[in-house]
Amino acid sequence: MTFRPTSLRLLHVLPICLLTNCGLQKDIDIELPAGPAQLVAECYLEDGVIPRLTVTETVPYLSTTETITLPEVTVVLTLPNGTHDTLQYAPGLDRNTRKTYTHISKRRLRARPGDTFQLDITDKQGRHLTGTATMPTAIPIESVEWKFNDKPEGERQAYLTARFQDPASTTDFYRFQIHKNYVHRDTESDYNVDDRLTNGQLVTLGTSYRFNPQDTLIVSLYHIDQPYYQFMQSTDDARSANGNPFAQPSAIRSTVQGGVGVFTVLNYQRKTVILK
Repeated sequence: MTFRPTSLRLLHVLPICLLTNCGLQKDIDIELPAGPAQLVAECYLEDGVIPRLTVTETVPYLSTTETITLPEVTVVLTLPNGTHDTLQYAPGLDRNTRKTYTHISKRRLRARPGDTFQLDITDKQGRHLTGTATMPTAIPIESVEWKFNDKPEGERQAYLTARFQDPASTTDFYRFQIHKNYVHRDTESDYNVDDRLTNGQLVTLGTSYRFNPQDTLIVSLYHIDQPYYQFMQSTDDARSANGNPFAQPSAIRSTVQGGVGVFTVLNYQRKTVILK
């Protein structure tokens, strides 16, 4: 690679200007484009749980973070047998997940691996958001193990590993979580993986040395579909890029059409261990 002499001079001048504040700073106003507001949906279906859904709309990047309610929205969930379940507008707080919701069903969901559900949201402005999600198969956790380091008593910590068998001949995606004491609190470990390098193999996922003796840990393995995997990857990238002038901007890869958000069916296996 060839550098021009002017580039070399700039490399020497720039650090001096940064140290001496030589008047290179200039404030400018950038007018961000404000497009039409889109519907935003967040819905995670789960077998045996009453469906709950949050519907809001997009706002400009620098706007205030105020609660947006859309009572005049019709939310219809189509079940695998073709019947329609119209969710009621009844904002509330899920005490288990500590998440707010805007719409809720009257009956518990029955979902089996392979079942496909459809989401249809409309409003009086003519906006129309749709989504389709299929429940993945369950992938059992074969074992959960941990090992303590050799530090003195009081400083000793353990790492944890979980093993499961990845199905052969299919492309699979997973979310691995570890909670301490309660599953609906902040995670101790949370990341997503695929089986590009481990297809059909016995997979081991784990952590660093971070847990103490007698910790109660809840290990969860979610078998997820590709759209939900891509959605979570894109939200992680967008979160990392937000406010970072050196990061590449990242767009959210929604699992829905006609708006922004996520619609998926969860299927997970869970084990609880005490680190003796």
